[in-house]
Parts: sequence; C-alpha cells; structure tokens
Amino acid sequence: MSTDTTAPAPAPAAPATAPDAPSEGPAPTVGTALRVFPGWGRIWRRGRWFLLGAAVVLVGGLLVTGLDDHREYPPLHPRDPDPHGTRAVVRLLEQRDVDVRTAATQDELSEALAAPGTTVVLPLSVPLTPGQLGPVSARKRGSDSRLVLIGPDNDTLTQLAPGITTANDSSGEPHLTKSTATAPGCSLPEAARAGTAEVGGLLYRPGPGDTGCYPTNGRPALVRHTDPGSRETVVLGSGRFLTNERLAEEGNASLALGLLGSRHHLVWYLPDYSGPQAEQPRSLTDHIPAGWNWAALQLAVAAALAALWRARRLGPVVTEQLPVVVRAAETTEGRARLYQRAKARGRAADALRRAARHRTAPALGIPLHTGEPDPTALCTALADRLDRPAADLHALLYGDAPTDDAALLRLTDALDALERQVRQP
Repeated sequence: MSTDTTAPAPAPAAPATAPDAPSEGPAPTVGTALRVFPGWGRIWRRGRWFLLGAAVVLVGGLLVTGLDDHREYPPLHPRDPDPHGTRAVVRLLEQRDVDVRTAATQDELSEALAAPGTTVVLPLSVPLTPGQLGPVSARKRGSDSRLVLIGPDNDTLTQLAPGITTANDSSGEPHLTKSTATAPGCSLPEAARAGTAEVGGLLYRPGPGDTGCYPTNGRPALVRHTDPGSRETVVLGSGRFLTNERLAEEGNASLALGLLGSRHHLVWYLPDYSGPQAEQPRSLTDHIPAGWNWAALQLAVAAALAALWRARRLGPVVTEQLPVVVRAAETTEGRARLYQRAKARGRAADALRRAARHRTAPALGIPLHTGEPDPTALCTALADRLDRPAADLHALLYGDAPTDDAALLRLTDALDALERQVRQP
C-alpha cells in the first residue's frame, strides 16, 4: 500500500490544516499536540467528591473548635464558672463595690502587698519556691492590709506567716481533713457572723497571739495572725468553701465575703502564671493545641494515600504501534477537525506558518538556528526574491492569529501561494 507523502490543504469543512503532517505514524501523537478543555460539567463530576470531603472536614473542624472553646483554669480561679472556680464569690464582691483584679507576676504581687487597704489572695495550689517567696516576703506590707493564704505549706508559712506551722499526724505528715460543716469555735468576727462553714483541708498550729477557728481534733483549719499596723494574715487549710458549687452551703458565702471583702481592693494572685517557665517567650507552635498535631499527621497520610491511588490509576504513558497504516491525508484531516472543534485557529495558524518558514528558508539559503530561521533575514530574502515589501511578508509569516475560519482559509491560500512563488519564481 502506497502512502501519500504530501499534505494538501483540507476542504472548507476542515479549515485548520497542518501541512507538515508526517506520512504515517501513530494516532496518539495527534492527541499530544492539543489538549481540549474538558468542560465545566466534566470538571464538576470529577471534583465534586473532593469538594464534598473538604467541606466535611471544614465543617467538622469548625464544630470541634466551637464546641471545644471551654478554657481550662487552675483551681480557685476567679474567672472560672465551673464548680471548682470562684467566679460566684467574685461577682458578689463586685456587687458590694469591692475592686477585684488579678496579679500575674511577682512584681504585681509585691505592689499589691505594699498597697494599703488591700486584700491579697494566694491560692497556693502550686506552691512557690523559696526563690520566689524571698522577694515577696522581703517587701514591706501596707497598712490595714490582709493576706489570705489558701493551703500553704511550712516553707510558705515561714516566709509569709512566721509563727504558724502545719499540724502533723502520727506519721509526721501534714494533717489533712475533709471539708465538712464545722462550728467556728472562735471570736473572729467574720467566723462568728458566718457560723457553721465547710472549712477543712490542712490543719495548723497557731502562734502566740494568733486566733484559730474551725478546729478538728483541736487543730484549727483557719488561723488569723495580726501584725502592728493592722496588717493581717489569714491562713486557710482549704478553699473549698469559696468554690461555686459550695458557696451557697452553710455559712460559706458569709465567711467568704467577710474574709475577702473587708477591704475596698482585692488582688487575686494566680500562681499558675508565675515562675520562670511563664516568663520565657512562647513560639508559634506553643499556641497550637496538641490534638491538631495528630490531625495534621492524619491529613498528610490521607494526602499521600490519595496521591498513590491516583498515580496507580493513571499509570505511565505507553506508546503503541498502530496495526494499520494511516494515510497522511486522513491524519491531516483528523488534526484539522480537532483544531476546528477546539476553535484553535491561533494554534493552527502557527503550525501552518512554521511549516511554511521551514520549507521556504532552505530554498532561499537561510540557515535554521535552534529550529527557526532568522525572521529579518528570511523576510529580507523573500522581499528580494519576490519583489514584495518585507513588512507584508513579516505579517504573513509572523502576524496575528486569524479571528475566524474565513481568515484562516485566506492565510492558508496566501502561504501556499508564497511557497509556489519561492519554488517557481
């Protein structure tokens, strides 16, 4: 079977032609020359499940973020509305015109202790180190001030309340009792007004001149120590009666308001925010919750599996020889129809012009550098050969893309005429 090695211009039904089409070859090379836009409908059918999955992940993340917005507070925190917080007693104090604020550093704590007419609360759920207690205890206390220590150990008492020590049990350990309803058993005005209250926790040994209240087995769970200048130190074995869940029981509210609201200013020290670790600068990763690390790892694994799935599905590109010989005219017409369907007039015009340049340049003795002749040299040689303006020839070989099929046909005819004139002047 003979093959037609020439590629004549196609009929008007297929205006976009490729004169430089090979005489025979595999059809897949045609597809690689042009990528037809698949259409929005096909893109939607392909990507809708990915969009749905992304939407589910986004909505799930928003729900988790919205439902898990509860903040964890340390015990006896004045902003905590949970059962173990003390937000209720703070609200009651504010209603009684008590100025309540918090101190987060040792400097703020020292300033609060030095201010006159101020009550300072130290809920020592995290005991301070001797190095932290030293600067605080060395600061001179303000007149008519009160320091309330909740659950202090012997080291804290030595620095802030000398003369008061913890009571030990038979084994030598600090004596702990359950916070139950106990009678005051003392003449302290705040305790006398409150009556029975749920005071317990650590028990203490009062010093000379100290007042002990709410005793268990002869050891008080509340001790008041007074220094010259009306500076008071109140030691509490437990702050359970201050919490939101127990404030309304027995005389807890009256005792809490009496101990914390006797001055116009109340400073609540938060030991969880003190110490050298809190003073260190935090990086961006410190603000990311720990759970998001696992979420990011899962997303990375999912993305890797999706990439492997898609790569396995597509597979490598394989070229195969056609079982039959395709005539050059059929290949040219098929490519022209593809150009026409895609309305790729610019691509078709570039193919026609490139083929014309490659065929006319050798006939004029113009060399091809990097696959293309020099535009100026080619147009000058054509102008000398055909006695035509070089600008017109440059517009014909390097001009703009045609705007419609008729313009593409006119370009095809002009290029054919140009090649005939060059070969047969």
